[in-house]
Amino acid sequence: MTVDVQKFQGGGGWMTKAGALGVVGLGASLAGIAMDTQKALFSYLVAFSYWAGIAFASLILLMIFHAFRAKWMVVIRRPLEVMAATVVLFVLLFIPIVMGMSHLYSWVSPAADMGAEALKLLAHKKPYLNVPFFVVRTGIYFLVAIFLSHRLFGWSTRQDESGDVQLTVRQRSLGAGGLPFIALVISFAAFDWLMSLNPLWFSTIFGVYYFAGSILSTIAILIILTNKARGKDLFGDHVSVEHVHNLGKLLFAFVCFWGYIAVSQLLLIWIANLPEEIPFYVVRFRGPWVPVGIFLIFGHFFIPFGALLSRNLKRTPKRLAVVAGWLLFVHFVDLYWLVMPTLSPDAPLFHWTLVTSFFGVGGLSVAFAIWRMRGHFTLPVKDPFLAVSLRYRQP
Repeated sequence: MTVDVQKFQGGGGWMTKAGALGVVGLGASLAGIAMDTQKALFSYLVAFSYWAGIAFASLILLMIFHAFRAKWMVVIRRPLEVMAATVVLFVLLFIPIVMGMSHLYSWVSPAADMGAEALKLLAHKKPYLNVPFFVVRTGIYFLVAIFLSHRLFGWSTRQDESGDVQLTVRQRSLGAGGLPFIALVISFAAFDWLMSLNPLWFSTIFGVYYFAGSILSTIAILIILTNKARGKDLFGDHVSVEHVHNLGKLLFAFVCFWGYIAVSQLLLIWIANLPEEIPFYVVRFRGPWVPVGIFLIFGHFFIPFGALLSRNLKRTPKRLAVVAGWLLFVHFVDLYWLVMPTLSPDAPLFHWTLVTSFFGVGGLSVAFAIWRMRGHFTLPVKDPFLAVSLRYRQP
């Protein structure tokens, strides 16, 4: 079975609009950092964590597919490769966080009024929580992710020209062999970028929590792309209802997984009742923050769980895309709930740079992804299992 497609040369309008939106949004965010440094930096961290998490999770999902030698997903693999390839952009987008670390992380310059016990604990953690090591660790995270994403994308696009079956073997081997390393990368990135906002609090499964929300958003974007990327030379025309159903089942599975990890983290901390752990939830479960937590319980779990129980919905691309769009919004609220109580423990805080940062980082990410896609096929045309994927039917 052959696929009659040409290399993708479109998307110029979308790339220009997304890039312009990104530049304007990022410029406005940088201006906000100059005017109201701390609030703008916290807003920027929410947006950065959102989009960077999706890039890392795209790479993880791609490597999982390779590790399991999944054939059904070959037709939808190229969008994942491109999303994973955007991780290199976040090296530059991380610069404002490095420059503003003292405004984000209390462990950089601990205040004397924190108390003797808190200062003692921070001194104990200083070999890990210090600026040079933080920057070095982040550099390692990006180096690992860039290497893996570049190799997988490069081998895949090279196969489009040569048809070399050995390139599939290499991708599968790297996917399986590199998976433990990228899993550690996203976990420790979550510890450093988000959990260390509260340096006296810790959770061993916080990295898994961040991963669960990020990979859920990655699947949601893949569903929306599958629904929208239809037309000449686009992969969406070759995606069947069976593929969409599988994506819907993955979305349902990770809704459940996110709920499981969220409850597990809460229960472990509640049962232990340790003074250094409970403040994280005490702040988020009192006063004006309570409605945000309740919204996440229903919006991130119960509502999508109920919707995705429907087999018919999971096999209807447009309806499934609506649920996917909802989960993308809720994931942003989830990251806001993780980050902002550190800055404003008494009540939710909305700063206009939340919007500019979201569209700034997101616009540049989308523009970069389209740029990377141009000049390549939107599906791996010479993958030896493409024909199997196109004929895929669920048992």
